[in-house]
Formats: sequence, C-alpha cells, structure tokens
Amino acid sequence: MSIEAVAPASLGWRRFFGRRPMLVLSAGLLLFFVLLAIGAPLVAPYDPIMQNAEVRLQAPSLLHPFGTDNFGRDILSRVIWGARLDLQMALIGVIFPFLIGTIVGTIAGFFGGIVDALFMRLVDIILAFPFLVLMLSIIAILGPGLGSFYIAMALVGWVSYARLIRAQMLVLKGSDYAVAAVSLGFSRPRIMFRHLLPNAIAGSIVFSMSDATLVLLSGAAVSYLGLGVQPPIAEWGVMVAEGQSFITTAWWITLFPGLSIVCLAFGFSMLGDALGELLGVHE
Repeated sequence: MSIEAVAPASLGWRRFFGRRPMLVLSAGLLLFFVLLAIGAPLVAPYDPIMQNAEVRLQAPSLLHPFGTDNFGRDILSRVIWGARLDLQMALIGVIFPFLIGTIVGTIAGFFGGIVDALFMRLVDIILAFPFLVLMLSIIAILGPGLGSFYIAMALVGWVSYARLIRAQMLVLKGSDYAVAAVSLGFSRPRIMFRHLLPNAIAGSIVFSMSDATLVLLSGAAVSYLGLGVQPPIAEWGVMVAEGQSFITTAWWITLFPGLSIVCLAFGFSMLGDALGELLGVHE
C-alpha cells in the first residue's frame, strides 16, 4: 500500500477523534480501568488481603502510596484488585437486563395487542416499586452475595430496555422495509431480529452506558450495606464501608476507593453522552 493511500486514512481517523474529545477521554478512562483490572496481579505491589499489624493505619507514603487500613492491608493493591470486581459488576449487571429487555420489548412492540398489554402491565408493576428498595428486597430474600446482586439486577433492570425497544418497534414495524419484508414472506423472527431490531437498538446501547453507572453505584451501595461482595475480598464499596469508622483519623481508607467509584462512573456516563452524540440518539 502506498504512502498516499495511508495518509488520507490516518488523517480521517485524526479528524474523527479530534472532533470528539469526550469520546476519546471516556474511552481512554475506561480502557485504563480495564487494563488495570487485567494486569492486577502484575501491577499491585502487595497481596490485597494480606494483613500486617505492624503497618496498620499508615498514612500514604513511598512504600504504601495510598496508605494502609486498620488491618495493615495496602490500599493501593486493594483498589487495583477492586477494579476487577467493580468492572465485572457494571458489565454483567447491564448485559442480562439488556438482553432480557431487548427480547421482551421486541416481542411486545412487534406483536402488539394482548401480548403488548401483558408485558407492559408487568413493566408497570415493577416500576411501581422504588428501584433500590425492590433490588434490596430480592437480595435479602436470596441471601447476600454477588450472585444475588446479578439476579436482582436482571429481574429489575430489564424494564427500561423493554420500554425503549418497544417504542422503537412500534414505529419501525410500519416502515416501508418492514412491510416489504412481510410481503416477501419472511418469517416473523427474521423480520423482528434481522430487519427491525438492528435499527431500533441504538437508543438502548446508549442507555446501557448510563445504566452501567447506575449498576456500578448500586453494586457499591449493596456491598457497603453488607449484602453484596463479602469481606475480605477487595471491592470499592466494601472498602468504603470498612473505612467509615476511621474517616476522621485515616481518611485515605475511604478516599481512594471512593474516588475510583466516581472516576469509573464518570467514564461510563461520558461514554454514553459521546455515543449518543455519535449515533444521533438523545436520552
């Protein structure tokens, strides 16, 4: 390939990203956390659950840049390892509601009638309860743990995606290409999932980034309350809960995991805004 052919392509990518600084910043921030989570065994200077009473409650220093907690555990190492769990919670906590809501919304919007009425009444019932209260109730019934959190998010979080997809399907199923697909004798599943859904899903993809922020904060809150990830596993919400008793004397125990939650949530939120602008979708 000639230099002349490469140069315009390179210039095109520079223009694309140069006009979208928010997309570059948010993607870079999320990529940093992903690489941090993947490389945790190599990057973390200490074992995240190893206790050392001789260095307990030490302020940030060269040996312990983020300080140590009341058990002598290195905060930096726990923050790095905590990135794995919090990213996992944000991603898995969005994937299952996304899939369930997309399927339900597609079926309800395409078929309409009694099918649509049944699904939407179920959505109304779930929306009648406060999100966090319903989620905590499900976790309390199932028992504390990360699996209970994922199940609760799947049972509660799908309704928003279902409403988004349904609204798009109601509009698109009357479009010219949908009518043409019906006249050509295509099956209903093919029309729904190959012709209509790809054109209806952009809004849900954008919303999933903002939803990842909500899931991340919910996961941290549930762990903070003792219903999610259980100590001594390194997780940011757990770390904030463990440091609340030392907030005036050892502020670093809660500060650094709290800042990590804010930065990761900010990255997801910014990426959602950038994708919305790129795809022409407004929440």
